[in-house]
Amino acid sequence: MKQNDILNKVDRRTGMTVPDGYFNDFAARMAASLPEQPWEREQAERQKPAPRNFWQTVRPYVYMAAMFAGVWLMMNLFDHIRPSNNLSIDSNPVLAEALSNDTFIDEYFLGQSDTDELVDEIWNGN
Repeated sequence: MKQNDILNKVDRRTGMTVPDGYFNDFAARMAASLPEQPWEREQAERQKPAPRNFWQTVRPYVYMAAMFAGVWLMMNLFDHIRPSNNLSIDSNPVLAEALSNDTFIDEYFLGQSDTDELVDEIWNGN
């Protein structure tokens, strides 16, 4: 209750008030009251866009089409250089003949490993 009494006694109004709608068009009124400088005219003349010709209008679309064509060609190239998985016995007669030869299997696969090492690895659990 005392707090309300203090606020009523102090009265926050200092006499400084702004008329209604003063800041609505403040920027426009300020710009109108300032004199125009010569550098402003020069800058406005430089910023006028030149008329665009046909190439300037079409150029972004041509660049985008070229980009998509390049991506398509690159993906096509990657597809052609990808290694093929022709290791199936049906499509590779040389592989089928080598795997059907017992001598080749004995010398190539079994000849490269030592039996004692295999037993040791199995025994140790590796």
